[in-house]
Order: sequence, then C-alpha cells, then structure tokens
Amino acid sequence: MATGTDEPTLTVDELAARAGVTVRTVRFYSTRGLLPPPVIGPRRVGHYGADHLSRLALIEELQHQGMTLAAIERYLEQLPPDLSAHDLAIHRALVASWAPDTAEDMTRAELEKRAGRALAEPDVDRLAAMGVLVRPEGDGGTYRVDLGLLRLGVELLDVPIAHETILAARTVLLEHTRSAAQEMTRLFRDEVWNPYRDGEGDPEHVAAMKSLSAHMQPIVVQALVTAFQRSLKEELRAAFTTE
Repeated sequence: MATGTDEPTLTVDELAARAGVTVRTVRFYSTRGLLPPPVIGPRRVGHYGADHLSRLALIEELQHQGMTLAAIERYLEQLPPDLSAHDLAIHRALVASWAPDTAEDMTRAELEKRAGRALAEPDVDRLAAMGVLVRPEGDGGTYRVDLGLLRLGVELLDVPIAHETILAARTVLLEHTRSAAQEMTRLFRDEVWNPYRDGEGDPEHVAAMKSLSAHMQPIVVQALVTAFQRSLKEELRAAFTTE
C-alpha cells in the first residue's frame, strides 16, 4: 500500500487501480520501455512509486490525444530524465488542458480509489474549491472529476493552506487567466483570423491556418504556464527575501 511518500510501495495491482488501467496495460507499457522498471523487494515482488504513477498517467493522456505508441516513445525520450513525479503530473495537466474533455463521472468509492486515499468531507471541499471536482447534486450521485487535475489536487490536500485562501487564489487565477484569454483571442482575431479571411482562396494560406489552429492552444498554454512560473518565482523571492 502507499504510505504517502515517494517511495515505491505500490504493487502492480495497486498501481493499475490508482491509474485506472489494467495490470496487462501496465506490463505492456513496461515491455515497451515506456515505464521504468519497478524496485524489486522481498520475495522478488516489484514495487512502484509516484514516478511510475505520474508517467503512466501521462502516457494515457498522450494516447487520449491520439498519439501512437511510437510517437509517445519519441515524446517521452525528449523529456529530461530527472523529472520528478510532481513535474510529470504538471506536464500531464498541461497536456490535458487542451483535450476536448478530461472530466469523468465517478462514485465516491471510485474517486477515493483513483485518489489512492480515503477522502474526508473537508478534503472533498478543498478539491471542489480547487476546481478538481464538482459534487453531486443529490445523495448517492456521482462526482464530476477533472482527471488532469486530480493527482495535483490530492497532493495539495496535505499542504497547510486554509480553505478560504484556496478560494481566494482560485478567484485571482480565474480573473487573470480570463483576461489573458480575452486578449489572446482578440489578438488572434484581429491579426490572424481577419487577414486569413481575405486570403482564404489561397490553398497554402488555408493549410497554414489549419496548422496554426491545431497548435495554437497548446503553445499558448505552455507559454502562459512558463511565464507564470517565472513571474511567481521572482515575486516570491522579492517578497520573502530579507535585506
């Protein structure tokens, strides 16, 4: 069983249950080299950790995007070899952010199984405040869970942040990201889309626009996240660095 650390303590059955896949799938990915080998413990039992779980979730998300196994292999080879489980979870969230729909309906038992832990009512409240899930309208209903955010949300449950602070932070993020999205949409409309309409009879122009449309959202998301990470790091350094 998992102990709440990053040590490899999951059996292959527990890993598959946490990831929402079959044991056969885990072993297949392992034979393809998509997953690192487990740590062999007593009685020759393989144990998996948070890095296996995060990498497996990323593989599943890339498949959801329509990538072939060969393409996924090339994709994973380009990632830095020392990425932590947390880094992989963030990467998976970025990939999922431009998926058509990464949400899934599940019961409370299924939610806790995917979370890998029991969830008290305050935990569910925190996950809802972070936008990870939507509670059912009535008793016994299903939770609408954003799979791209679930693992990160569960990790944040143990961070000592007040529920009110999470709500305030979410409000700030929503306001500013909405503003950024509006400005990017205006820029795309005025500088790209309108000129495209003037030249839509040109086959090369049409092909270029289709390519741009397919790649714009992931590029913009990655750029926003990178810019935000750098800005936040600078602001935190300035706010908490003593003279």
